[in-house]
Amino acid sequence: MHIRFDIPADPAYPGRVAAALGSVRLRRFGYIGAVLAVVGVIGLVVSQGFGWGERSSPLWTALLVAGVLSMLYRPWVLARARRRSGSYAVEGAYDITDDNIMMRSGSESGGIAWAGVAQVRDVGEFWVVYVDRMPATVIPRWLMSAEDAETLHVFLTERGLLRRR
Repeated sequence: MHIRFDIPADPAYPGRVAAALGSVRLRRFGYIGAVLAVVGVIGLVVSQGFGWGERSSPLWTALLVAGVLSMLYRPWVLARARRRSGSYAVEGAYDITDDNIMMRSGSESGGIAWAGVAQVRDVGEFWVVYVDRMPATVIPRWLMSAEDAETLHVFLTERGLLRRR
């Protein structure tokens, strides 16, 4: 297998990459925030029902506020990343073989050997490549030809890196 495709110098592309990686990394903040907010609301309701409102309401209110702020953290970080990354737009390329993924962005280049990849997840228009438990890079499916995307999909599923459709 040998797949090669170019990345245009699109100001929106770095923001899309940041959003894909951020959605994976920051998803837990939404879950934690929802739990904190629910516990805060339940605590406020129960404390008001039993007459404990004056003493314990600051605790439950703090949990509720922390939960809401935690749920808002992910959208704030993603919006900030999109806004700031527009100036990073440079041409690049991917060169994917049976052995590794080579990426070039402007004058920088780097690679990841498939032997070091733990898994690949389908996140919207990208495949997110994990080394150990950390997302390391993305592969933009929408910039590949349909044949190359299918070839890579078969390769990833045969190696057990990507779940079958």
